[in-house]
Amino acid sequence: MLARGAGLDYIPRVLTIKKLTKTLGGRTLLREAEMSINWGERVALVGPNGAGKSTLFRMILDEDSPDEGAIERDEYAITGYLPQEAGEPTDETIIEIAMGITPEMIGILRTIREHEAKGDLSHPDFAKAQDQFNHLNGYQLEPKAKKILNGLGFKQDDFNKPAREYSGGWVMRAHLARLLVMEPDLLMLDEPTNHLDLLSLLWLQRYLLNYSGAILMISHDRDFMDAIIESVVEIDPDAAKLISYTGNYSSYLDQREKRYEQQVQAYRNQQKEIEQHQEFIDRFRQVGSKAAQVQSRIKFLEKLERIEKPRAPRKPFKFTFPQPPRSNQKVIELSKVGQAYGEKRIYKDLDLTIERGDRIVLVGPNGAGKSTLLKILAGILPIDAGKREPGYATKLGYYSQHRIEALNENNTVLEEVMGACTTLREEDARSILGTFLFRRADVEKRCGVLSGGEKSRLNLVKFLVDPPNLLLMDEPTTHLDILSIDSLVNALKGYEGTLVFISHDVHFIRALAETTLHINNGVVTKYTGGYDYFLEKSGLSDDRGAVTA
Repeated sequence: MLARGAGLDYIPRVLTIKKLTKTLGGRTLLREAEMSINWGERVALVGPNGAGKSTLFRMILDEDSPDEGAIERDEYAITGYLPQEAGEPTDETIIEIAMGITPEMIGILRTIREHEAKGDLSHPDFAKAQDQFNHLNGYQLEPKAKKILNGLGFKQDDFNKPAREYSGGWVMRAHLARLLVMEPDLLMLDEPTNHLDLLSLLWLQRYLLNYSGAILMISHDRDFMDAIIESVVEIDPDAAKLISYTGNYSSYLDQREKRYEQQVQAYRNQQKEIEQHQEFIDRFRQVGSKAAQVQSRIKFLEKLERIEKPRAPRKPFKFTFPQPPRSNQKVIELSKVGQAYGEKRIYKDLDLTIERGDRIVLVGPNGAGKSTLLKILAGILPIDAGKREPGYATKLGYYSQHRIEALNENNTVLEEVMGACTTLREEDARSILGTFLFRRADVEKRCGVLSGGEKSRLNLVKFLVDPPNLLLMDEPTTHLDILSIDSLVNALKGYEGTLVFISHDVHFIRALAETTLHINNGVVTKYTGGYDYFLEKSGLSDDRGAVTA
């Protein structure tokens, strides 16, 4: 790739942003911002929600235009983009999406399959379709697409089924596979881990480590970024600038803190200098012999470029939440539980005991039954067989990003939280809500007008201010930024009850899980240790094999 340019001084940049200015809704998101991405470089774009990350992505993709400045791409570069959500699924099959094939190739491929299904391999149309498919490199694309789909969690039986039979999350995986098959020179990913289970996430992480193209990603998964990226570009909403840092996300946090300390010192030094000059001016303004010096200092202050007082970087919010009532030692027990959806058997003769103080993460491929088990524990899914026995002192709470009916739609956000814990001060309620992305006027919104993501976050805050002694949580980090996730981790570290949760955020799991339950094909295997212990003992981190780009 370095050979694309001529001469030893050539800088192989796939993307260059020059003096870019963008105003949206009366607010300046970027002012003369600059950045560049070299061929093969892996970059994370970070910044608080609303800072302009998605807007910058749209401008790079020519879906929006800057007010001023330029975005330049290498003329040879191919750009591929994975949005957060896919459109409505179509009749395309999973393998057709993954291969990224044209309508012409789809027709050819279906002709081949029809004749294969009939066993009519001698028909002239079959031979013609084979030649056309080979000419369009189909026989090279198909095996690679299948390997990538397998790595992302699809099974052989899924490949030829239409996308409309799958959930949005699975369709997104097929679109991600399409991009990886295409191998664009600039791969742009917006929250690529949102729809992945842990094993698929590990596979994608290994794949991207071997990827030869440049990567620009937006992500709230700290461990994923730490493993892949080599530089961070931060959108500073105060300065409306793009600030570049070398290193992974953890290194960026350290560098940003040092940069803030340097800015504070520079601000203080300048303020001290200004005070000294102003004191001289005030003291000798009326002294004739000092007139020239006074005027010189006045002119100096007039021309001085003032350093704005730096704003401290956001940090996780710390708050001591009320502790739940103490449960008995056996919090909940399942005995010989059976569960099925139609003819699909999920569990048979499942025995499980959860004890006071357990911190358990449920892991396994999507569709294995993790959410089903959580719903059985919560008592919201009737079981087909066996017994479910909560402890007599168990106070149970079930959090799901999809459960929003518990909100009073006529209450404001602030009223809903204050009503959940009558001893909570309004000042603390506002601070907690701010941490979980409810800003200023947002706390006065009625619950009935909130988006699905806002309702999920509000339910999460309600759990935290009045926690049960058995807390069951299904993907609690969805809709949260990194600092909100850290705030949630801090809150749950101080929680003295029993915690069972599902998450695909590795940082969140590592911070909280002390026991891992691996669920696959109806079998629940217990590992008395956290996530890394589970990976070491199970050997599952390598079970799909990395496919190199």
